[in-house]
Amino acid sequence: MEVSVVICTYSMDRYEVFCDAVDSVLAQEYEPLDIVLVVDGNETVYERVREEYGDIESVRIHNNDENRGISYSRTKGAELASGEIVAFIDDDATAEPDWVENLVEVYEETDAIAVGGDVKPDWQTEKPDFFPEEFYWLVGVVEPGFAEDGEEVRNTYGSNISYRREKFLEVGGYDPNTGRKGDKHLQAHEAPVGIRLLEEYGQGMVFTEDAVVHHKLFDYRGEFDWLVSRSFWQGYSKRVMDLLYPDAPDDKSAYLKQLLARFIPKRLKGLVRSPSVAEVKQLLSIFVFTGAVGLGYLYAILTPNVVEKANA
Repeated sequence: MEVSVVICTYSMDRYEVFCDAVDSVLAQEYEPLDIVLVVDGNETVYERVREEYGDIESVRIHNNDENRGISYSRTKGAELASGEIVAFIDDDATAEPDWVENLVEVYEETDAIAVGGDVKPDWQTEKPDFFPEEFYWLVGVVEPGFAEDGEEVRNTYGSNISYRREKFLEVGGYDPNTGRKGDKHLQAHEAPVGIRLLEEYGQGMVFTEDAVVHHKLFDYRGEFDWLVSRSFWQGYSKRVMDLLYPDAPDDKSAYLKQLLARFIPKRLKGLVRSPSVAEVKQLLSIFVFTGAVGLGYLYAILTPNVVEKANA
């Protein structure tokens, strides 16, 4: 079973960490492996990537004609790929050597059409004492209670996600109107693919905790203001997804219910037994981030033509 791994990048500022990502894929124990590197409309980065990796037989390199965003770039990479399976990893993440092997094992042992794995935090600075693990999803890291090993979910996180390539492309790949592109705020792009796969084939994505990548978390991802803003736009994005796919599974609402019914009471009990300043900060952060998600959702409700604006 041939696997293609797509890695997208766009800026010289990220070049060093991008190389870490590529090198971790080149070090995979699994064969055969096809690697597609997509540069998002940056000729300087493209030339540097060609110089660094252009002579490696298993690597293909593409440069978009202009900056198109992460969703377009990933779909383009899948179109250029040759593998039966296409896997994606972020340019600021690194994979364990058996990452691809463990993804493939799930495909071979089940009839899965999509498989995603665990994403662990790789702090490049000291982890902020106010940041609760329950909100790791804000930074693309798997949070407690996300899923059981082998459980079918709508989608996992973009740093560690894979599909049967043919099925991925048949449902249109990633929507270029979603994901990172300039100052666009619509943050969801894995969710629509997961929803379309469910609608078309009646199958979700299988989560495997054995396939592990480590997501680098830089200083800004630990800034309180950035996390509050991120929470707000996550709420906004959720409202847009609800309008676009009203009948889709609501993973985030289910998690927020679990947060209120399980995690917060557990934290309160722990705080009573063993008070600490860090625990108080994290509990307050949970309420602030949850409130920001709600405000973002409300803002989207009150925004006229929110779907058209998100797609503009």
